[in-house]
Amino acid sequence: MVNITFVGDDGTRQTVEAPAGVSLMRAAVDNGVKGINADCGGICACATCQVYVEAPWFAQVGVASEEEQAMLGFTNSQRPNSRLACQITLTEALDGMVVQTPEQQT
Repeated sequence: MVNITFVGDDGTRQTVEAPAGVSLMRAAVDNGVKGINADCGGICACATCQVYVEAPWFAQVGVASEEEQAMLGFTNSQRPNSRLACQITLTEALDGMVVQTPEQQT
């Protein structure tokens, strides 16, 4: 199991546990994380599961694909460490990762 901490825009922290192999978005939705809307259900067709991946985890999640970068370009809250949670697959190496949610999802 992988433990992930989501930090809301108000500073509220919620740590969830999910099996390796599922997406970060699925872990958030299954655990009722506030701020992860996931309107498209995880097919990279919206940007409502945007998260800010904190260092040093950002290097470990890899680079966003062109498709993901295009979706992030539609947000009004993109940062250099923005990723779509649906595009991050949880692995044991990500155990303990901390991500922030934006003030609002586009």
